[in-house]
Amino acid sequence: MSMRFTAKARRGVAALTIVAGLAMGVAGCGGGDDDKKPQASTSAPPDGASGPSAQQGSDAILAELKGENGLVLTIESAARDAGGFVTVSGAIKNDGADAARVPIQTRGDETEIMRHGGSLGGATLVDSANKKRYYVLRDTDGRPLTTTDMPRIKPGASIPVFMQFPAPPADTTKVTFQLPTFAAAPIEISG
Repeated sequence: MSMRFTAKARRGVAALTIVAGLAMGVAGCGGGDDDKKPQASTSAPPDGASGPSAQQGSDAILAELKGENGLVLTIESAARDAGGFVTVSGAIKNDGADAARVPIQTRGDETEIMRHGGSLGGATLVDSANKKRYYVLRDTDGRPLTTTDMPRIKPGASIPVFMQFPAPPADTTKVTFQLPTFAAAPIEISG
């Protein structure tokens, strides 16, 4: 065997090992203890009444996601802009009795994002109709385009948050928002 053939074979085996490991990691993400899942609630108008439109201001709530330690993420808007992005905005409130931090797991587990500290970089939008998942955008240095370095939140206090994603196709308006340690919830994209 030549050295060249041996090197190619080693690279092939290494690539196959990496692909197999990634496939097993993705397959293993769905399981877990269902008793510990956070609860999600979306705001819906009572008795079939029409809710406020997106143009009536930020009083409309798209979704409310419960997380750990009394933290609640309220999503107030998911706006598509002309540049091909969707910006999800809202607030994280501490409904607990003690001061709390946003869990570090919300930054996700990608090495490039983890390197930049606490963030909401683990957030995703899932387009079930087109079978696609959209991850938080990053700048040229790999920093996630989200709220970062969030302070400890006192009981009853809240902090504004945002996350920016690539926009799904124009005909996609309903997606599922996911953030580690918080419940998932359907939201509607405006614009």
